Amino acid sequence: MVIFMERPEKVKGRGTALNPLNRFEHVAIEEGDYVQHSPEDEMPLYRTQFIADPSKSILTQNDSPDVGFDFSVNPYRGCEHGCVYCFARPTHEYLGLSAGMDFETKILVKHNAPELLRNKLSSRSWKPEVVNFSGVTDCYQPIERKLEITRKCLDVMREFRNPFTIITKNHLVTRDIDILKNMAEINGVGVFISVTTLNPKVAEVMEPRTSHPVSRLRAIEELAKAGIPVGSMVAPIVPGLTDHELPNILKAVSNAGASFAGMVPLRLPYVLDDLFIQWLEQHFPDRKERVLNRIKEIRGGKLNNSDFGTRMRGEGKYAEHIRAMFHLYTNKEGLNKKRLELSTEHFRKVTVPGQLDLF
Repeated sequence: MVIFMERPEKVKGRGTALNPLNRFEHVAIEEGDYVQHSPEDEMPLYRTQFIADPSKSILTQNDSPDVGFDFSVNPYRGCEHGCVYCFARPTHEYLGLSAGMDFETKILVKHNAPELLRNKLSSRSWKPEVVNFSGVTDCYQPIERKLEITRKCLDVMREFRNPFTIITKNHLVTRDIDILKNMAEINGVGVFISVTTLNPKVAEVMEPRTSHPVSRLRAIEELAKAGIPVGSMVAPIVPGLTDHELPNILKAVSNAGASFAGMVPLRLPYVLDDLFIQWLEQHFPDRKERVLNRIKEIRGGKLNNSDFGTRMRGEGKYAEHIRAMFHLYTNKEGLNKKRLELSTEHFRKVTVPGQLDLF
């Protein structure tokens, strides 16, 4: 038996109004205790719940050849940014939750992340490597302003002088310019600001709780002025919806001070296809078929292809067209003249308080 609370078509400030059944579960009970009604709006509001994450480790090792890093840190599971397209949504199903509304309203918080990270970096098994922050969910999502878990983790990285990269959609990253500037002095940091669209109306419904596109460009400018290597990820590119913006996005991030850029076309693993189709019907019904057909063009006739080697690039003539346009305009705007290559030569072991130093 499946029990669902009746949901409206739209939810204020959220990326999706759906909470599909977890693919690993046969029974789903929808709790209603986090629903509020706004007196100014007929649409309900959904309070975000923050749940302590009991994880005993913080570094995740990546085994995909399509991703440009081997280790990542994710202080939060789930993301309040609510990006409808987020490839990380299905990871919430491993927690017994839904990839829909649960993903953006039930956030697991790793309060002990800084301590776990310090223990790992100080262990004899750790060999210095570049670590990426936000390999899955955004480390600068709204609650970070209050909790400062990411900032404390970055301070650990500075303490050990271990190089790291950051990918974020949030201007909040500029709060930590002091740490980033220190690491930039030893070639130990690179920041990628994700810019998916310059259209505020599209951003508002596609990425409801992220920083405004103008704020992201301002973040690039502030980081660049501080001497911090900064670039942009145009990711995901939504064929038929945002792909035409690619030249203008690359021009805008270059003008703001970005030195490098990357791009990834949209992919819709597992339940994301249903969520995305419903979102298109809700916000862009006139473009729905065009967008879905374009996605199928780059995914071998399907809405998703999870094969290594093509899942982050797409395939076919339209995918080649997007790549050709990307290379043309990165060259035109002076981006990617050199690769971001961080150094591990300044890494130092720091003894954790209470830990015996055998050497």
